[in-house]
Amino acid sequence: MSNALELKNIRKVFNRGTVNEKLALDGLSLTLEDGDFVTVIGGNGAGKSTMLNAIAGVWPLDAGQIIVDGTDITGLSEDKRAKYLGRVFQDPMTGTAATMEIEENMALALRRGQRRTLRWGITPKEKELFREKLSSLGLGLEDRMTSKVGLLSGGQRQAITLLMASMKQPRLLLLDEHTAALDPKTAAKVLEISDQIIQENHLTAMMVTHNMRDAINHGNRLIMMNEGHIIYDVKGEEKKNLHVKDLLAKFEEASGSELDNDRMMLS
Repeated sequence: MSNALELKNIRKVFNRGTVNEKLALDGLSLTLEDGDFVTVIGGNGAGKSTMLNAIAGVWPLDAGQIIVDGTDITGLSEDKRAKYLGRVFQDPMTGTAATMEIEENMALALRRGQRRTLRWGITPKEKELFREKLSSLGLGLEDRMTSKVGLLSGGQRQAITLLMASMKQPRLLLLDEHTAALDPKTAAKVLEISDQIIQENHLTAMMVTHNMRDAINHGNRLIMMNEGHIIYDVKGEEKKNLHVKDLLAKFEEASGSELDNDRMMLS
């Protein structure tokens, strides 16, 4: 059985050869087994989002390999990788088309990889599927399927984006600080929905977060990054028993400096 994801010695340098040269990923290696749900934390500039963007193919690597489900996708363009990956961004506006109805957004997600068209309208069978998926969110959106997505709250949009990202059973679901723009109560609800979708679809997932408590409370494995590589990797019982103070101590021990990031400390 192949691993869901293998990052082999990946390296990314921005602004090479200029005064702003920045080594963002420094020989990073990571393996995710089937069904792993990994939370990723670290200070600003640690390389968390850079790693997610590398996996998604936002720009080419300078070195290393990315293998998803046994397939080397290192050379594939961002749109060619879409069949392997689902992704939810920090900005609730990014994952959906505001001027389209909820059911139209979902139909586009369902037909991803086919010719992207709604010319034949949405079939009764599709409507039934969307209604069922929406009702599982517990937000009452199944009664608003013809509402324009632009009229929804940020939390409702993120919930729909999660459904859309998981609709085609991606090999890997990438969550890039997908609750950071939401108020705490809404963020908690969206995280609960994330857990539910990952579990029900048996997905492998990676969630970047600034919130240490969320990183501890969600997923079966936690990694901490600093300066483009992994400085701590913990799972199972040991992860369940972690406290925020343990993570702060780990960070100081591994990086030799205090975590200078108020946003992460306070959340």
